[in-house]
Amino acid sequence: MASLNKVMLIGNLTRDPEVRYTPKGTAVTDIGLAVNRVYSSDTGERREETTFVDVTLWGRQAEIAGQYMKKGKPIYIEGRLQMDTWQDKQTGQNRSRLKIVGENFQFLGSREDGGGSGGGSGGGYPSSPPQNHPQRSASDGGDYGSPPPEADYSGPGGGGGNDFEEEDDIPF
Repeated sequence: MASLNKVMLIGNLTRDPEVRYTPKGTAVTDIGLAVNRVYSSDTGERREETTFVDVTLWGRQAEIAGQYMKKGKPIYIEGRLQMDTWQDKQTGQNRSRLKIVGENFQFLGSREDGGGSGGGSGGGYPSSPPQNHPQRSASDGGDYGSPPPEADYSGPGGGGGNDFEEEDDIPF
């Protein structure tokens, strides 16, 4: 039977990312994302609910996040669900939670806000470059679990060049 494990979220960062490195030198960072949902109740009242999601980024993607992501900034993230399990040191109980392993992201908002273009001008960042890319190091991987699978540069906003020479030429 076929299966699919794909998550796409847009939200605001809840904290500044802190980049760590595995013993083999692979960058890893955990970020928090607040995702808002606006809906109407049965009485027609407008309501909003916020879901807080933990996201782990690997490799070059983690380094870029550490450089450019700031608390409160909007971001688009693609990834997959992963179950974290551990034993609580105080109670000895087994614990678990779902988190997202980020495979691709794009900055949103205006450049003045620290975001990317939000359009198709190459603002997306895959989790790791293709294998024939010269930035790939042999030290990828490590004791924090495996990095996400290879991604291509054709994600939302990724790949492709800019169709306009100047941003002022964009008709909207």
